Amino acid sequence: MRIEAEALCRRTPSGRAVLQDVCLTIQPGELVVIAGGSGAGKTTLLEALAGLAALDRGQVHFDGIDAHREAPRFRTMLGYVPQDDIVHEELPLERTLRFSAALRLPGASPAEVDDAVARSMAELNLTDHAATRVAALSGGQRKRASLAVELLTGPRVFFLDEPTSGLDPATGADLLALLRRLADEGSTVVLTSHAVQDLAAADRLVFLAPGGRLAFSGTASQALDYFGVDRLEQIYQRIATERSPEVWGTRWAAERAATTPGRPQPPASTPPAVRPPAGPLRQWQVLTRRTAATLLHNRLTMAILLGSPAMVVAMFAVLFKPAAFDATDPSPTAVIMIVFWIAFGVFFFGLTYGLLQICTEFAILRRERLVGLRLGPYILAKTAVLLPFLVLVDVLMLAVLRVLDRLPEAGLATYGSLTVTLALNAAAALALGLLASAVVPSPSQATLILPMLCFPAVLFSGAIVPVPVMAWAGRAMSVLMPDRWAFEAIGVDLGVRTLFAEGGSPLGPPLLAAYGDTGSREVSTYWLILTVFAVVFTVATWVVLARRTRTLTR
Repeated sequence: MRIEAEALCRRTPSGRAVLQDVCLTIQPGELVVIAGGSGAGKTTLLEALAGLAALDRGQVHFDGIDAHREAPRFRTMLGYVPQDDIVHEELPLERTLRFSAALRLPGASPAEVDDAVARSMAELNLTDHAATRVAALSGGQRKRASLAVELLTGPRVFFLDEPTSGLDPATGADLLALLRRLADEGSTVVLTSHAVQDLAAADRLVFLAPGGRLAFSGTASQALDYFGVDRLEQIYQRIATERSPEVWGTRWAAERAATTPGRPQPPASTPPAVRPPAGPLRQWQVLTRRTAATLLHNRLTMAILLGSPAMVVAMFAVLFKPAAFDATDPSPTAVIMIVFWIAFGVFFFGLTYGLLQICTEFAILRRERLVGLRLGPYILAKTAVLLPFLVLVDVLMLAVLRVLDRLPEAGLATYGSLTVTLALNAAAALALGLLASAVVPSPSQATLILPMLCFPAVLFSGAIVPVPVMAWAGRAMSVLMPDRWAFEAIGVDLGVRTLFAEGGSPLGPPLLAAYGDTGSREVSTYWLILTVFAVVFTVATWVVLARRTRTLTR
């Protein structure tokens, strides 16, 4: 594939230039390394050449076709490997490749999927590691595993963002040799690098000066002559210290104009046929299976998911005496706290289950969006796996608490209604966790945001401080807490107001009088409120992810 870039310009929202009038031609079968100092715009140029980043001005042509205007037609013909791995570390290599093939090769038969996966692993010398968990692979093998995902569709051009970053020199050299072989076999390979040793393998070097100005494009020997140096690493120093970026850009533009008499017309070509992505139902099925597989293969995650509810139930048993709901001698403080901690426990489980689901695989999501992944099936797949698990945990928690006499004796109708309440509370909390996971850029920040979401749920739920006693700002905040409505709904399910009523009065002892009309609505009203929270948080997650991936998909 021949790539031509003409006058590429791009600025950040603040107005800072990151690409300025970059003109470049890459021939079919070339291995091209984009080099330059930190902040020179290497990744931005790579994404612009791949048709993945919006431009303020300029055009990119693939074999004479506008790559940005016809971007959907080229999605499956391009291999793009970002800096982060685009394979799930929890799964065996072959299995994660099969999930990728199911998404990228819609309509392929099982035999065709087998062939694509086997060919991809064989091409990259990974066949012996088919059953190895990706997390157990070496750094170089994980890079090759990400490249294997791209090879599934047989692309004509590969774009790689610093593929040798973090690798030792020997492993990096092996990866460059592999890319060299792909280029020799006919694929066009374009990569960014800050490692000097990567430059020697390239057919063409592209040096960028700060601010995204093109300082040179040509072979390594031409680069040495052009910059008047003996070693390639000296070029970095010359660009950084000897002249301004504007001078380097102007000098190369003049050199290019003198050596290129006229821009050749791109060869006539027919736009490639569009390979339609898998349908939404098919995507949902594949993503649901993959989400379940990643959870089941991560022993630490499963231990946390199962251990947290067990620990909470154990704390209930230690903290509260039995028979708090005894109608002959009820304990107001214990009853209110049991109701609250059940509501908050379910909220906490849902929140933590969703909090790491998206931020830990955002690089994979971004890449899959480029080949037609829809956000709706992606989000709903998370819910389809995690919500039933949460409901099961909630039911087991209720059963254990009832056996331990921390909950009152009641019929199936009462506990059925309570299960619905907890399920809706879990759904709202899970949706909030997924929203937070979509917002934060990294897992470490997800852990920092957890207390910011939990403390308001505790303080403004209306249990520790009754809503009528709160200041007006606190009452307004409490309306936005799903935990508050779950707390009130559980109180209705368990008949708390009736339990403490005196002579038919709904007020009861002074402790309960402070709660006013808390828990006085029909339980169906609380179900509706919790459902609205779940839907709003889910839609907000979709909106956030659509915005975060918008530049790469338009």
